Amino acid sequence: MRFTVDRLDHIVLTVRNRDLSASWYQRVLGMDIDEYGRNNRVALSFGGQKINLRPEGSEGWDTAGAAAPGTSDLCFTTAIASEQIVKHLEKCGVEIVEGPVARLGALGPITSVYCRDPDGNLIELASYNG
Repeated sequence: MRFTVDRLDHIVLTVRNRDLSASWYQRVLGMDIDEYGRNNRVALSFGGQKINLRPEGSEGWDTAGAAAPGTSDLCFTTAIASEQIVKHLEKCGVEIVEGPVARLGALGPITSVYCRDPDGNLIELASYNG
């Protein structure tokens, strides 16, 4: 039997300001904020996955070798069209870095719009529906 993984369960983002980041992901991307475990850790949940927010310099986390704010590039998919993504980001006061542009996602062609979160991580919002 060949070993395979099924899906991505969670990622950990190192952030400068946990509350600011949690608020941004909730307000802009519609994620739910959950507190859990020791020291009231914060996770953002969406679509069966989650993002754990690790405050920069915090102790007690198993992290990547160079965990630093603003070093991630993440792509999230949505069922709405790219024109609606643009309108939503503008309404939220989020600057668009690029897009809409054609890209290739895990399941085929996507249309993507790029922005940045409060730490400078590149956030790609993609639609398989154009």
